[in-house]
Amino acid sequence: MFVIPPIERGILRAVPLTTSHKRWLLVGGIVLATLAGIVFGLQRMLLFPSSMARASADAGEGVVGRQQLWLQIRGGRVEAWFLPGDGVDADHPGPVVVFAHGNAETIDQWPPTLRHYQERGISVLLPEYRGYGRSKGSPSESAIVDDVLAFYDLIVERPDVDAQRVILHGRSLGGGVVGSVLGKRPAAAVILQSTFTSVADLANEKWWVPRFVILDPFDTRTALGKYEGPVLVVHGRDDELIPPAHAEALAEAAPNGSLVMFDGGHNNTPPSVDELWAVVDPFLAEAGVLALK
Repeated sequence: MFVIPPIERGILRAVPLTTSHKRWLLVGGIVLATLAGIVFGLQRMLLFPSSMARASADAGEGVVGRQQLWLQIRGGRVEAWFLPGDGVDADHPGPVVVFAHGNAETIDQWPPTLRHYQERGISVLLPEYRGYGRSKGSPSESAIVDDVLAFYDLIVERPDVDAQRVILHGRSLGGGVVGSVLGKRPAAAVILQSTFTSVADLANEKWWVPRFVILDPFDTRTALGKYEGPVLVVHGRDDELIPPAHAEALAEAAPNGSLVMFDGGHNNTPPSVDELWAVVDPFLAEAGVLALK
């Protein structure tokens, strides 16, 4: 083994590694490995603060039509809820929306807001993330996406679901989940609410983190560029967590993308639920997923 040679009289001369050189190289390697471990560990703690997203043993009492689904993984189970659309059955199958929630949230929080989908005859699949709520395991992009794909495959086999009318709707981190699912399964329409182009882009812009060290990039922009279906991007003009420029880039990347900006920040866009549905309903109607009454 050789170290970088010094220049002596214009000639490069190789210098053999001494015991001291080897010792310092070993120490340097250990330090770099330790720093890399800290960086990788911290980024998953920051990206997936699952300790902030705990849920009670069963908070689904009173949720209209709720059906619990469980996926067996190593070390436990991952939960999802299926909420049937009003009026759908095996003789009258309807569309389904796969809703991926944001960070530090759980599926328990969303049925009241998403009840509007059910009232329109659209069933709802609410997959939980590993380590969130009552679900076991450790979250990562690949683990979460694998689980969502498994739940997707399960519900499109239901006789009351029209597998040709699957909507993917993601909020914040959930938009990244949707982007990672997109292309792996069919989608009739995509809705992205307050989400990013990619975690790698966001980390680099806000904290100067090199893109190559990001373990879970959630590259939504690249995925949208390959998707020919209709895409609705909804974002807040005052979003300080994920700047509006990300929404603009997402809408531009999608061949059939549209952008709606609201006054509001990251967690209050749109300002009211009614304002959300005022843009979602006509979007789904134009996409051929929903027949407006």
